[in-house]
Amino acid sequence: MIIVHHLNDSRSQRVLWLLEELGPPYEIVHHQRDPQTMLAPDSLKSVHPLGKSPVIVDGGQVIAETGAIVEYLVEKAGGKLRPPAGTAQALAWTYWLHYAEGSAMPPLLLKLVFSAIPDRTPGLIRPLVRMITGQVETGFVDPQLETHFDYWEGVLSKTRWFAGAEFTAADVMMSFPVEAAAQRGDALTGRPHLKAFLGAIHSRPAWRTALEKGGPYSFA
Repeated sequence: MIIVHHLNDSRSQRVLWLLEELGPPYEIVHHQRDPQTMLAPDSLKSVHPLGKSPVIVDGGQVIAETGAIVEYLVEKAGGKLRPPAGTAQALAWTYWLHYAEGSAMPPLLLKLVFSAIPDRTPGLIRPLVRMITGQVETGFVDPQLETHFDYWEGVLSKTRWFAGAEFTAADVMMSFPVEAAAQRGDALTGRPHLKAFLGAIHSRPAWRTALEKGGPYSFA
């Protein structure tokens, strides 16, 4: 039995969704963030040394990192939600699987961090800090984000899904950065294909079932 160590409001929501799409039986062990710090609880460190989520346990194997988990689960399901080997779609599938965390998420994380810094700064220096972080956002972070958002829109304008005409696990991986982009970077404005992608994944029964099982999720 696959056990998913699920942290509320986190990337592990994608793992629940993928499992609902693939269909194997699984159990969820829920872990809750500290309501003040929003950090993961120490209980996750008993599963994996980094204390991060997602983590799955399957037959004594402990697997962390969303991309590695996705590859493992797809392989275990006999290649379901993966294009045939040797095709252009298979290459695109591998690319988006790694791009999601390797390239898409870093600028989104920077956006989150720089947006939060002023509110955590003592009041006397807050205006100065807000000015500095604002300059970093507008001069460095936001242009990077716009480049990524336009890239996604361009890809989806040619194919309905990221790895081609069919829904795959690459779309599950890309769902988190797209959701985060819609929340933090106003990514949907003027990008109808990106908006349609979100609407399409939200309409999938497996996505809705996973959301019910995983609990509240802010997509941030």
